[in-house]
Amino acid sequence: MTKLSDLVEKWQAGALELAPITKFLQVRPVELGEGEARVELTASAQLHNAMGTVHGGVFSDLADVAMGVALATVAEEGESFTTLQMQVSYFLPIVSGRMTAHARVIRRGRTTAHLECDIEDAENRLAARATSVYAIRQKA
Repeated sequence: MTKLSDLVEKWQAGALELAPITKFLQVRPVELGEGEARVELTASAQLHNAMGTVHGGVFSDLADVAMGVALATVAEEGESFTTLQMQVSYFLPIVSGRMTAHARVIRRGRTTAHLECDIEDAENRLAARATSVYAIRQKA
């Protein structure tokens, strides 16, 4: 078991808060598997943009958390990682209710990893899709 996967398992068990952003957005782990993660948050007016829908940055944060957690499940001992690039395509707005992000590791190499993440609304409709490239580093 890697140190990073230990952290996400403790987060899933409710034994620790994963990061300040997960606490701020109230992101909750739903399901973790090897190379996969499902997380969720409850959207409310507090997360809205000027148009009265969930701000695109919230979608990005949720996707980045989900993809980071998915990558952590396959990280090796002594590795860390950081997002190099992320793209989000938005399909429909969300005003309130549950937002679920399902992230998957598509390819994990020695120094980079490619992931994708689907975000669904409370009615399980695809609201956004994100893809990301992560740099993998050895901790010093």
